[in-house]
Amino acid sequence: MFSVTVRDHMMVAHSFRGEVFGPAQRLHGATFVVDATFRRTELDDDGIVVDIGLATEQLKAVLGELTYRNLDDEPAFAGVNTTTEMLARTVADRLADAVHAGRLGEGARGLAGITVTLHESHVAWASYERSL
Repeated sequence: MFSVTVRDHMMVAHSFRGEVFGPAQRLHGATFVVDATFRRTELDDDGIVVDIGLATEQLKAVLGELTYRNLDDEPAFAGVNTTTEMLARTVADRLADAVHAGRLGEGARGLAGITVTLHESHVAWASYERSL
């Protein structure tokens, strides 16, 4: 399996519901370093996994819809704890939508999957992996 990873970051505000979250039940900020890994079993006709420039642009666009936002106020997240795990899935699903819409180029239609990792800090991160 071949893979290419691109990286960006996002800054959000949010709060959680549930005793398990302790002080994070209060509104707080989070800065995530975000890695998006695109996978395929065989390289495309150009010898690449995905166009790195387009992958970078699409990751930036997806994160741009989330960054500098209070996620508690976003209708898409109403009633949802926007945990690191859930946000990784959200980013992966939105990147998958971009692949299906052709925004990563025609060659990207041959991708097998995407993994998105959100790094909360240098010691903790969460990922979501999905097939295409």
